[in-house]
Amino acid sequence: MTDAPANPPVPDSLRLSARLDDSDPPWPLRPWIMAMVGTVAGLIFYLLIDRHQDAPGRDALAAFVAVSTVVFLLGVERRRWHWAAGFALAWGAVIGLIAWHSAGYNVGGSPFEWPFWSGMLAVLVATPLFQTRRDVAPDWRFWKLWDMPYARLHSHAWADAVIGAAGLAFVGVTFLLIVLIGQMFKLIGINLIFDLLNDEWFGWMLAGAAFGGAVGLLRERDKLVATLQRLVMIVLAVLAPVLAAALLLFLLSLIGTGLTPLWESGFSTAALMMAAAAFAVLLANAAVGSGRDERAGNRLLHVAAAALVAAVLPLAAIAFYSMYLRVGQYGWTPERLWGVIAAAIALAYGVAGLWSVVRGRRDFDDLLRPLQQKLAIGLMLLALILALPVVDFGAISTRDQLARLKSGAVKAEAFDWAAMAFDFGPAGRRALEALARSPQQDRAGLAKMALKAKYRSAVSGEGGRYGADVAVAAKKIEDKLRVLPAGAALAPDAYAAIDESGYCLSQPCIAYRLDDDHIVVARLGDHVTLFQRMAVTRQWRQYDEHPPSLAPATLGTAADLAKATVEVRPVTRRQLFVNGKPLGDDFP
Repeated sequence: MTDAPANPPVPDSLRLSARLDDSDPPWPLRPWIMAMVGTVAGLIFYLLIDRHQDAPGRDALAAFVAVSTVVFLLGVERRRWHWAAGFALAWGAVIGLIAWHSAGYNVGGSPFEWPFWSGMLAVLVATPLFQTRRDVAPDWRFWKLWDMPYARLHSHAWADAVIGAAGLAFVGVTFLLIVLIGQMFKLIGINLIFDLLNDEWFGWMLAGAAFGGAVGLLRERDKLVATLQRLVMIVLAVLAPVLAAALLLFLLSLIGTGLTPLWESGFSTAALMMAAAAFAVLLANAAVGSGRDERAGNRLLHVAAAALVAAVLPLAAIAFYSMYLRVGQYGWTPERLWGVIAAAIALAYGVAGLWSVVRGRRDFDDLLRPLQQKLAIGLMLLALILALPVVDFGAISTRDQLARLKSGAVKAEAFDWAAMAFDFGPAGRRALEALARSPQQDRAGLAKMALKAKYRSAVSGEGGRYGADVAVAAKKIEDKLRVLPAGAALAPDAYAAIDESGYCLSQPCIAYRLDDDHIVVARLGDHVTLFQRMAVTRQWRQYDEHPPSLAPATLGTAADLAKATVEVRPVTRRQLFVNGKPLGDDFP
């Protein structure tokens, strides 16, 4: 007789559930439930974004659905699942509010502005913090964020990243497979799957189902995911000496070259330094792990991790100094405010990292881990506060730029009127309204032009500065148009339509009246467009610009426009016809 069991244990790779934490019971239905949640969320998301006009409220609801679903899928466990549902709904509501405010902040604005991405950063940091508290808190009232086991927090952060990336990869593979199947059936005349793929609603539902199912399956096998996570960390740790050596050589080279070459490179020095610092933090954490038992056994890797942590401070200092110089030259803008805050966060990490290396030496990581935990909590709170409509970066930028203009530090023709109109929010628009009443005609004309513009391109000149004729910008539309044929007149609503279109915003134009319902408008260069009065609504509609002819005439100056002989002629063209139908473009 032998002691071998009649039924040998099933390997983890063949089990539907292989949980890393014994406190989490198996949940075999999780992949199917998560796939259903993702499917429903995908359909709702599509219904909210399927429109042909701006709707900030629907954008906010779409952001709420997307963020709530992803956070719930990544963070839910059968144990205390209602905690995960409440956490996901709360963060979805926060991001929805941020998206709604961002979409309406600027003229023609998008929900995906800096506050939105700051809110998303807060969500990414908050999720592993929540998962850790859910695992260890005795009840829902126990929310001591500063007192959490670092190893579990570290594990959740890396597992979320690995599972999220794997889920996205599975979505891509799923779409490739469905495309292949659709093409196979299309070959035999069955177009159902192919036609479904061309419908956006099906694509969003398929993406939601694939992502939800993949995350559910991987969560149910998180013991295997932990092995994959460790493998990823080992691979990244191998790169730590490479980046450490490169950063050491770079920083030593700056002693000889100085910082001047950095400003002359043509790249954003601050962005490059911040990216290098972020990679240094990532690779250092991969090398030191979540504790001494995960610390890289190779001495070289451990020294490289210490070098990377110490290098963050000089990199952040260079980024901060670069932003300081930029602000000194051109003043504050919302983007520069965000850049300075990011550099300040990197400086804070750099100080903490350098202190841990100097104080802890070989055991620097023991000091660094609790500091990283506190920095992560602070980063989450800061990102959330900055994302909410509490601090108005547009108002701060407006005050600074107005002070530069009034002091003479920047002239009116070099002032960034486009930023005032389209980047600084309500404060910028109010400042433009005040400048439009200025007794200084150059400022008033440019401010009026910026207020009338519907698109940023109508205001921005070369290099982002306004370069049009100030005198023309300040004129009424009746004074900008040369109406032809001689003696013809335009109706007031025609003038209003041309003015509202912005087509003649900053330069004079020719308006050739074909009849009561058709007007051809030409401006400098070879730009021609048609305005037509619709038969039913009697409203004017502007058609797209006509492409230039093979040998176009050009109106190079305002003098050309005022003196040129302008007429409308019938044109005979040659074109290929097949069975009485035109084919291709006409030709000379």
